[in-house]
Amino acid sequence: MQRRFAILGHRAPSTGVLNLNDLAGSGGRTDVLVRAVNAALFVSHGIREDSHVTLHLQGGPGPPRRVCFDGRSLRGVRPDERSIAGHIKAVLSSPVPPVGRFIEVSAGISHSGGDLRQTLVEWEGEGLVCFVLDAAGEPPSTIPHDESLGFVLSDDRPMDQEEVVLTQGLPRLSLGKEWLQGHACIAIVHHLLDRA
Repeated sequence: MQRRFAILGHRAPSTGVLNLNDLAGSGGRTDVLVRAVNAALFVSHGIREDSHVTLHLQGGPGPPRRVCFDGRSLRGVRPDERSIAGHIKAVLSSPVPPVGRFIEVSAGISHSGGDLRQTLVEWEGEGLVCFVLDAAGEPPSTIPHDESLGFVLSDDRPMDQEEVVLTQGLPRLSLGKEWLQGHACIAIVHHLLDRA
């Protein structure tokens, strides 16, 4: 059973230079994204091979870019913000590939053009059961435990109107009344699924 996480980075640069010393500022809250990657993929002494993360870099003057971290084949990435951000920085030095064409840049890390719409189309084609993590959603008892799952979550900003419309047909899943940080949501989802 695969666990996929699509994380929206509204201000995270899709091109240019990423300053590893200012991920929260000039990096467009890339710190939020790298924490999500850490929570999704790393355990105390290893990597979750059943997890896959797609970061949606939507900021900057260039076209949107998706950066994927695949736990099945990920190698050479340490579980700290600077290491993960360094791999994203390396990706940004390459031109954005065409939408739907993933280019591997290192073991378990690939990138493609495209946005959330393209990711959802791909997930649908793979038969994933998808949810949007939303404090106003249904309780987590609605998560099927025997299916490959996809979870959509935003960075420190709510989804914009286009994203809300795009995901309106997906069930909303609430992990509590409060708006939690993305990496905490991912850890809770893993906990719920690990217990099943």
